[in-house]
This record gives sequence, structure tokens and C-alpha cells, in this order.
Amino acid sequence: MIEIVLTTFNARYTHTAIGLRYLFANLKELQPRAKILEFVINSAVSDAVESILAQNPKIVGIGAYIWNALEVHELITILKKVAPHITIVLGGPEASYLPHRVDFSKADFIIQGEGDVAFYELCEQILKGNLPHERLIKAPMVDMNEIILPYAYYSDQDIKHRYCYVEASRGCPFTCEFCLSSIDKKVRDIHIERFLGELELLWQRGVRNFKFIDRTFNLSIGNANQLLDFFLSKKEPYFVHFEVVPDHFPKELKERIIQFAPASLQLEVGIQTLDPIIAKNIHRRLNIPKIEENLAFLQNETKAHLHVDLIIGLPGESIEGFGANLDMLYSLTQCEIQIGILKKLSGTTLSRHDELFGMVYSDKPPYDILKNDLISFEQMQKMKRFARFWDLVYNSGNFKKSAPLLWSEGSVYQGFYAFSEWIYSQTESTWQISLERLSELIFRYLTFVLSYEEKSIKAILIEDIMGERGRKLPSFLRDEYTPKESKEITSKLNKRQLKHSKEEIHDKN
Repeated sequence: MIEIVLTTFNARYTHTAIGLRYLFANLKELQPRAKILEFVINSAVSDAVESILAQNPKIVGIGAYIWNALEVHELITILKKVAPHITIVLGGPEASYLPHRVDFSKADFIIQGEGDVAFYELCEQILKGNLPHERLIKAPMVDMNEIILPYAYYSDQDIKHRYCYVEASRGCPFTCEFCLSSIDKKVRDIHIERFLGELELLWQRGVRNFKFIDRTFNLSIGNANQLLDFFLSKKEPYFVHFEVVPDHFPKELKERIIQFAPASLQLEVGIQTLDPIIAKNIHRRLNIPKIEENLAFLQNETKAHLHVDLIIGLPGESIEGFGANLDMLYSLTQCEIQIGILKKLSGTTLSRHDELFGMVYSDKPPYDILKNDLISFEQMQKMKRFARFWDLVYNSGNFKKSAPLLWSEGSVYQGFYAFSEWIYSQTESTWQISLERLSELIFRYLTFVLSYEEKSIKAILIEDIMGERGRKLPSFLRDEYTPKESKEITSKLNKRQLKHSKEEIHDKN
């Protein structure tokens, strides 16, 4: 009999919920009476309710996140209407911090904090008929070396078709005000020998795509070195993703990173801003000389695929300041530059800036900024479109040689901003733009607006688009195309990363 259903809505089918698996792993004697059911945010919530009710559970535990808060609200609402006898237990980051800006009032219990142990204890009481008096349950931080790790509960189907998330530590020592991880200022490592044993079991089961969710992979260099050694000892193709601190790459770490093959290692480097004053405003540590040194090393001496992050809308930072950051960052590295919009999450201390800087945010997930005293609502709308088009054109890797022509004669920011304004005037949308249409728009802009010679731009676009085997050439380019051998991207693990292979990057100079 299934009495406990653990569920959530993942952002995509390829994602898995590591949080649900932690809860399941630590249910002790209740585990045989529990089941994990995962859904996707673009599926019908009523269908999810139907699947849950088919198990006839007494308890439904739901993971609430910024990307699924509205779906979770609807799930709770329908469950309480059609099956009011079910006890609903809510947890996850979106439920853990007040104020709740999505209505979760119909949930019977809310676990705030790490529910790995608290969920078991609550279910034990509920099933015995001993309902707690308090609806909000404040769960303490767990001992990462006492709880059961969740990796045995990735199914064979997960391993074959989905990402398997892992973590070697929890917490972050930094105090960046926009980030929930800054609340837990103590980094808690899992004993490295224990964790490596879990990784080996996943490897033996066929996992080749590892996404680490640790906030500070390279904080403990001893552990980081052992993790890198684990993967360097493997011969088969694999893909591993780490989030790294940009100013902490000692010699022994660099020596290991250099050894990774192209597209096997991805590093997410949180920059957010390169302005020391803005960084100080939000309590973010910023060591510009070290960042420049380490980005140069990663760019020029390794085959690692890099993501670096910039945020639009930080307190006190103007559009011109953001533009200067983008220009500077592009001069340091030609990797993917992820442009994010500032979000105010409950639990963070960003609200202390609201009055001073006129910060106004949406009340709906993902709670992104609408305007501030330096950036009007209209300008913020333009920057959100800028970020979307940047991802489609630059970060996608589909236009590696043609994209830099958009800013070849000056500022990256100014050049791409002008293109962003123009392309939106043509599309009036940032979504559902096919590769063929996007290619034609780039061609029109480069030739009609920037006055590049048509034949040369067609040749560059053909090289960009046909670099991946199996693509259909846009009709407007077919007259110029002479088929030749293309570079085949064969790996299913890391196609986007292979597109950004450093040997392929266009010389921006």
C-alpha cells in the first residue's frame, strides 16, 4: 500500500528532483509505503492530481520551487477540493521562506528548511494520528554525514534519459544578498571517500552526465582535486558540471582542469557584476585581478566550457554600468555569458535596498525586477528582450562566426543592443523564432543595416548553420551552398558545449 506520495513539477522532463530522492532515502521503515511521482510544469495539473489519487495516499509531500510555485498552488487547491482527507506537506525553497507570494494556505503543513529528516518525523506522527499543533515546522540543518544519500533512487530510466544531480556539499560561505544560499553560511562537506563511493556506483550503473549543485565546488581544494581525479581516471566520454568561485584556482586545481578533453567539463563562473561599488552594495566579494587572471587561464589554457553570469538590475547599477560589465567580460572570455534579470526571493535581504534605489519587483514568480530609480520599466523590458536574444544568437553557439559581426566596430553591448531593438521591431516577440527565421533576420540586419556584403555574409551563415550535420539550410542560402564535409556532433551529452569548442571561436579582433 502506498500511503506517502512525494511529488513535484520539474522544469523539464530531462531534470530529476534530487530533493524528493533525499526525502525518500531517509523515510526509514516508511519507505516501502512511499512512492515518488514527478511531473513537468507544462503538463496539466489535473492529470498530476489524477496520477496522485490513483495511489490512494494518506500524505502527499510536494516540493515547491520558483519555477513551479504556480503549479504547486493549483495542485494543492485541486487536491483539497477533490480529496480533502489527504494531508498535504509542503517543502522546498519557495515554501521555506516568508512571505509566501504564492498562496500556499491550503497546505496542512509546511516544512521550512532541510526536510531530509523532518519529513520522516512528520509522516511518522501523521500516520500514528498524532498531528502536530504547529503548521509551520522549522527544520534544522542536517548532518550530511548522518543522513542517507539519495543516489540509489535514481531509476534506470532516469540514468538513461535524464540528468542525475549530485552534491558533495551544502551551503555557501559568501553573503550575496540576492541568493538563498547565502542564508546557510556554513559549508558542510560530505566525507569525500563516502561521496566518491556513491559516484562510482552511479558510474557503474551507466551515469555519464553529472551535474553538481554545490555552490562552491572549488572552495575545498583537497576535495575538488579528488573529484576531478575521479573523472580524469575514466576513459569513456562523460560530461560534468561544476559551479566555481572565480577567484580561487590554485596551481594543483589548474593542473587538473587542463587535462579534461573538450566538452567534458563545464564550469559555471558566477560574476554577476564587475563593478566593485555595486558588488560591495550586495555583499559580494569581488577580486578583479584574480578574476581576470583565472578567466584568462580557463579561456586560453583549458578546454573547459564556461558559463559566466551577469545580472541586470542590481541596486545602484545603471544600464551603462551593465554594458561596461558586458564589454569587459567579453574582452576576458568568449564563452557563454548568461545574462540574468535580478529576482527578489523571499528569505534574502535584497528588500533593504528597495526604498533607497526605488526597486520594484513582480509579485509573481520568478519575482523579477520591473524597474528601479536608474532603469525605467520600459528600459527594463528592453533589457529582458536583450537577454533573450543574446541567448538565442550568442549563447546558443549557432552563430559563432556571424554573431561577433553585430558589434565588430565597437562596444559589444551597444552593438547587440541596437540589433536587439531592430529584431524585436521585426518579430514583436522573443519566442518561437525558428533557426531559419533567425538566420534570415541576422542576414538582413548585417547586410541592410550594417552594410556588409551579401555574398560574404551568406558564406559565413552557411558555415555557422551547416557546422552541425543533419541541419536543413534556410532557403535564402541554398543558391550559395556547395556541400562539403561538416563536423559531426555525435555526443548526446554535450552538443551545445561542442558548438563552443575553442578551436571554432571566431576571432573578435
